Amino acid sequence: MPTLESTTLKSNSEQRFTAHSVSDLAEISALGNLHSILKKDKTILNNPLLNKGTAFSESERDTLGIRGLIPARVFTMAEQLERALTALRSKPTTLEKYIYLVSLQNRNEILYYRLVMEHMEEIIPLIYTPTVGEACLKYGSIYRRARGLFISRHDKGRIKEILRNWPNKSTRLIVVTDGERILGLGDLGANGMGIPIGKLSLYSACAGVHPSYTLPITLDVGCNTKNLLSDPSYIGIQEERLRGKDYDSLIEEFITAVKEVFPKALLQWEDFGNSTAFHLLEKYRKVLPSFNDDIQGTAAVALAGVIAALKLTNSQLSEQKILFLGAGEAGTGIADLCVAAMQEEGLSLAKARNKCWFVDSQGLVVKSRYETLAHHKLPYAHEHNSIQHLIDAVKELKPTILIGVSAQPATFTEEVIQYMSKINNRPIIFALSNPTSKSECTAEQAYTWSNGAAIFASGSAFAPIQFNGKRIVPGQGNNVYIFPGIGLGALVSESTEITNKMFLTAAQTLAKLVTPEDLKEGRVYPPLSSIRDVSLEIATAVASEAYESGTARAKHPANIKEDIKNRMFQPEYITYT
Repeated sequence: MPTLESTTLKSNSEQRFTAHSVSDLAEISALGNLHSILKKDKTILNNPLLNKGTAFSESERDTLGIRGLIPARVFTMAEQLERALTALRSKPTTLEKYIYLVSLQNRNEILYYRLVMEHMEEIIPLIYTPTVGEACLKYGSIYRRARGLFISRHDKGRIKEILRNWPNKSTRLIVVTDGERILGLGDLGANGMGIPIGKLSLYSACAGVHPSYTLPITLDVGCNTKNLLSDPSYIGIQEERLRGKDYDSLIEEFITAVKEVFPKALLQWEDFGNSTAFHLLEKYRKVLPSFNDDIQGTAAVALAGVIAALKLTNSQLSEQKILFLGAGEAGTGIADLCVAAMQEEGLSLAKARNKCWFVDSQGLVVKSRYETLAHHKLPYAHEHNSIQHLIDAVKELKPTILIGVSAQPATFTEEVIQYMSKINNRPIIFALSNPTSKSECTAEQAYTWSNGAAIFASGSAFAPIQFNGKRIVPGQGNNVYIFPGIGLGALVSESTEITNKMFLTAAQTLAKLVTPEDLKEGRVYPPLSSIRDVSLEIATAVASEAYESGTARAKHPANIKEDIKNRMFQPEYITYT
């Protein structure tokens, strides 16, 4: 099975476990302790990466000593997939479908990933946004089996020991959250574990990172949502959130422990609050390879959508004026990357920043508010009179692009979108807040209120609509287009840092993959069905940047793209002989 390691292996279809190969493959693939599999070890049925369920052949059942422990009929993977898909589609709600998929992942990961890969557009919204939001809200009541590591505030001094409890010693990719800002839902504490699990599933399904390399972690440092703390099903510690020096000390110990226990690991910060996210990213991004998907991944996917949309307006990014509703991690992250892209087009830093304006909960971000603004907003505090409401800011500033990252639903009103359409032939309107319930407007509203002129994208998927006899497919600015490819490229090149240039390169690469056919349908992103190809292209671009910039530790291969492609995990069953 191809892995991220440089060791040459046989193809999946040729891979067999024999008495002479088990120990080597165990080390290379990080699948755990396989030494006794050929000695009739029935625990194989409890290992989701090794278990084939009803697909074990007659001879394998005898070799492994599992005859009678599973139904007698031998199924092919294709038959198992059909049965799984039928079962999935029979579930009456998206949450029940999510629970079914989690159960499948926990018993047969190879089948799970094959199912996801063959039905990307149907299943990604079930294992991640928007369904994962509902799953996190109800995580305690649907909890079935632990997956990943929970590190609490009371584990201080023992974090290294806890990391060493993880059975896969070759961990290369960690997604960690402290649950403070889960999607647009707020502080869900330990219930936020659904996010790291979901993100890592997408790394494997969409970019071919072997599941055995992945580790989801939740830092359970408390929760400030009172109804969760009083909920008897809440799985976290029932204390208010840790802050200040004690929190910083816990994070410092965590980072130090990761570097020692998993020295080749890449870390993705996920759904941390505004008060900590920027600080942690800047403090640790050069200590170990790490990035914040909410800041940098969202920025790259949004910029890619904007670049693609500008193909429809025949204009340059440096000619635009962008107005953001929401000035948190996502909004300022997008603005920072847009500024970098505008600088590549020839604008100075000051002029590029002056193209980006923000409306937050207190109104327009302007210099008169400088003393009270959070640090990340300061570069975008411009000279202007105070404006309280979005519609007034739109009328005054006359933006060409409107981007919503506020987690405030229904804020892109009919009046706002109609005025955007009045001042722009093709207004670019991105309502990026997740989940769907938090979207600033729906796709149908954007198209209806703009009389079909809007170029629209959202954070979570909206179904295609019919408008004036034309089928329009809304773009989905899903971070899944970016972070799996970023991670894969960084891991293969063994980059010491995930640089801002890598995210700019990823955004530009993604925009190039949007075809004229996509744009004709209204889509400013490629279809999700092509996500493996998208991730491969982005990984190639990111790895190339790592080699060129000198951050790569791996040897430069003769053909970067082929090297990466050959390492990508393919969910195919092992043959035991």
